[in-house]
Amino acid sequence: MCGIVGYIGKHAAAPVILEGLSRLEYRGYDSAGMAVFDGEKIQIKKSVGRLKVLEELTHGGATMPGSIGIGHTRWATHGAPSDANSHPHYNAEETIAVVHNGIIENYLPLKEKMISKGYRFVSDTDTEVLAHLIDYYYKGNPLEAITKVMHRVQGSYALGIMFAEHPDQIFAVRKDSPLIVGQNEEGCFIASDVPAILKYTRKVYFIENQEVVRLRADHMHFYTVDEEEITKEPVTIEWDANAAEKGGYEHFMLKEMYEQPKTVTDTLSPRIKDQDIVIEELGMSDEEIRAINKIFIVACGSAYHAGVTGKYVIEGIARIPVEVDVASEFRYRDPILEEGTMVVVISQSGETADTLAALRESQQLGHKVLGIVNVVGSSIAREADNVMYTWAGPEIAVATTKAYSAQLIALYLLAMKFGRVRGKLGDTAFHNMLEDLKRLPAQIEMLLANKQRIQRFANRYIGAKDVFFIGRGIDYAISMEGSLKLKEISYIHSEAYAAGELKHGTISLIEEGTLVAAVATQDGLFKKALSNMVEVKARGAFVLAVTNEGNTDIEKAADYVIYIPRTNQYFTNSLAIIPLQLFGYYVAVGKGCDVDKPRNLAKSVTVE
Repeated sequence: MCGIVGYIGKHAAAPVILEGLSRLEYRGYDSAGMAVFDGEKIQIKKSVGRLKVLEELTHGGATMPGSIGIGHTRWATHGAPSDANSHPHYNAEETIAVVHNGIIENYLPLKEKMISKGYRFVSDTDTEVLAHLIDYYYKGNPLEAITKVMHRVQGSYALGIMFAEHPDQIFAVRKDSPLIVGQNEEGCFIASDVPAILKYTRKVYFIENQEVVRLRADHMHFYTVDEEEITKEPVTIEWDANAAEKGGYEHFMLKEMYEQPKTVTDTLSPRIKDQDIVIEELGMSDEEIRAINKIFIVACGSAYHAGVTGKYVIEGIARIPVEVDVASEFRYRDPILEEGTMVVVISQSGETADTLAALRESQQLGHKVLGIVNVVGSSIAREADNVMYTWAGPEIAVATTKAYSAQLIALYLLAMKFGRVRGKLGDTAFHNMLEDLKRLPAQIEMLLANKQRIQRFANRYIGAKDVFFIGRGIDYAISMEGSLKLKEISYIHSEAYAAGELKHGTISLIEEGTLVAAVATQDGLFKKALSNMVEVKARGAFVLAVTNEGNTDIEKAADYVIYIPRTNQYFTNSLAIIPLQLFGYYVAVGKGCDVDKPRNLAKSVTVE
């Protein structure tokens, strides 16, 4: 979603802000802007388009002197992308500047109230309401005005606020939208995410809900919404700053695909000890594991697709009923969580608004929640009762690859752990699975090395209008993620279907030359998958098949076959997804799409 960067210190603020915003471009945005206090007034520059437009407009920040400022990249919610709707927003006298991530749910009645009091609006955003509301309550004390506003507004927000009358201070505020602050010897920073300020400091503070931070050049103070000062401990960011760089790859997405063998290894290794699976962070005794009657997996997007695979794997190995919910539906359908229910929420960023809301809903109903997340210190990581980190490192490309692979591994480990403890997985089967898990990184590496063949095939489908992915069981889950990868970065209409449902309407969409990608890795369903391929081929489809080595019978039904190495039937997603990721990537590259920053999408969806 939107990105926030702020700086106050010894250096010129604008170049620091531009540098930080460039590190947040992966989040998705349609406009950018900055506010800098130049010694006399708050100067604002903003524009629609990529950050480079703002850089050119300000000559790299040179035309905006001053050592205190806030910046923003906007992903449109209220109001179309435009210069007027871009952030920052002023009050009428241009003495208060605000940048905002999130959505103010009650902005319309607040806007009507402010209009009735003579305030004039120049944008269509909910954020401008905040600027005027702060102005309304401001009587010389910024903290008092901000906390009064916090008591009035409903929704989610991360705010950066400047006051011309207090040019030695920046204020940062958070409710539900992520925000961090950091400090080094030369200044203090605010940011939506760690990469924005990692170049300058590794010491960061995670702001909790309903907290305010007052930053000066050499120190910061933390307050509650009731203006009570509190103390916080910094967190040191351990991962290598180079992990957030392209490292010679054309795109972050390609780099991150090639990091999947390491990601899988890093997620597996700490949990395999003495030929056993040890998940210390699970925080559950064997008795508690045996008492589980049902599992709810709640997630969005690719994480939801990982959860669908998790359903098949956990039910198959541990014999525990699993329900998988789209997080945005879970909290509104009044879910029935009976005693013995375990809730697992999955999110790469740990900030996904709907998933976070589902977590809180589950806890309010009296259930403990396990979070599977990638970002240390994220909201889900802090609020879940227990956390299982995926150790994928920073993922910059909007379309997830390595974090998805790590989520699969976490779910495999949970299934095997639960199956062993509950007596559903014998020693021989368990150790065979363990060996298959250990082989996955090398097998993924081998598939990545075959990229040229997939690239050549992808070049044939740059002009495709519709692509369909089909599969059964786990293969259906693979198809869902493969389809998403293609549509989100290439903008080609793509859908995934349970192969057995083709005859119930979907097959009417197949016409001469339509590409159908069929995934067939489950030996028990292989013959049925062949039948479905024959069905679509008879209607003129060109069939791309992904299957296990040795399944040469598939060549009678498919026009093009990609073979993956043999592994346990429950782990095939980790291998079959690799060629589908590569396919989507090379189609998008061939079309000239902005692979790392697809239109209208955001890396961390922090609004509902």
